[in-house]
Amino acid sequence: MTTDQNDDSREQGVELGPLDDELDDEEYPIDLETLLERYGDRELGLGDDTVTLRTVVEPQGEATYESADDVRQNVIGMVSDEAIGRKNYSDRGGSTDVEGDSEESA
Repeated sequence: MTTDQNDDSREQGVELGPLDDELDDEEYPIDLETLLERYGDRELGLGDDTVTLRTVVEPQGEATYESADDVRQNVIGMVSDEAIGRKNYSDRGGSTDVEGDSEESA
């Protein structure tokens, strides 16, 4: 029986797909150049779009990652608005009340 890992590899709007497990299996520390040689062409899902890992992290220049989580957090930070969906629209739950907008009856 095969399980779909897509649900588990999405974090803050970024879908890592199979790259998520590959990062866990990698040896760290790893520099940006080596990361891109091995995984640069892997596609990341950003809402309805896809982009390569290279496109997301290459502009950073020189970097060294200490763990898979370090890579993931860096990717999330670099994609910024592309991964959040609709700008200025809260579809993630929680309160949208602005302070002073809601009145409670006494």
